[in-house]
Amino acid sequence: MPQSKKYLSEYFSFTRKERTGIIAVLTLIVLFTFLPFLFPFLISSKPVDHTAFEKEIAALNVKTSDSSKAFEKRNYDDNDVHYYRSPEKNYYSKESKGELFYFDPNSLTADGWKRLGIRDKTIITIQKYLAKGGKFYKPGDISKIWGLHEDDVHRLMPYIKIPGHDLATQKKAGSDRTYEKPAFSTAIIDINKADTAVFVALPGIGSKLASRIVAFRDKLGGFYKIEQVAETFALPDSVFQKIKGRLAITTPGVKKLNINNATIDELKLHPYIRYNIANAIVQYRTQHGGFSAVNDIKKIMMITEDIYSKAAPYLSIE
Repeated sequence: MPQSKKYLSEYFSFTRKERTGIIAVLTLIVLFTFLPFLFPFLISSKPVDHTAFEKEIAALNVKTSDSSKAFEKRNYDDNDVHYYRSPEKNYYSKESKGELFYFDPNSLTADGWKRLGIRDKTIITIQKYLAKGGKFYKPGDISKIWGLHEDDVHRLMPYIKIPGHDLATQKKAGSDRTYEKPAFSTAIIDINKADTAVFVALPGIGSKLASRIVAFRDKLGGFYKIEQVAETFALPDSVFQKIKGRLAITTPGVKKLNINNATIDELKLHPYIRYNIANAIVQYRTQHGGFSAVNDIKKIMMITEDIYSKAAPYLSIE
């Protein structure tokens, strides 16, 4: 026998134990392959009790029906947001309404709105509207307030009295009450001297806006041009354009900051400077000595032409 055939014969020949092992492995493979198909024959299934199942479904339907009776269906209304109501309490029932009295919606306080039965969220909406320069010119204007229910609009309108409204005479408790048109000031006012009462006399300016204008002026150290009033927080441009012709600066001069000795804390309080600019000014001064002119601060890279033009009138070197 050639040597190569001898090697092949020895390679493919198996001992008795090896043949037994191979047969056992093949048997297990075949068994596990067909085992899933034998389960239905090996495991007996219990019959399904359809009667008990139907009883459980019927009991569940009864519970669902009983629990749904505790709430009415939700009512959607474009004018307001409603919540699920229980039969015992209707949130818009007549019994839950506040008291009725004659009022001016432009000057009524939050407590006054609450007495009328208006919800807190709606009161906040009204106050924000007025703070931004909004105004009610006729009773029907309250229908524009988001969140004010239609029932409340109809309930309150007969009791709204707005000074200057076309209805010069309105009834109150069986007597006549006549209102004059609002006495807005037509005089030119000095924006550096006027207090909040003077600003309130301007059209579109409420007490909050008046306070903000005065507070902004105090932080600046005075106005050097009328357009600065428009920078007041939450002052609408439409309102500023309306009052611009009534504003003037008859008192010259603003409070100045000495950039050669002012501290970072003093400088950063100014609305046009803030901390990063204040720190840069002090650091530059420390490294290069005092400033010989106000425009020397333009050598600081972060001070742009816009920042300089706004802040320069408030700066000095003496």
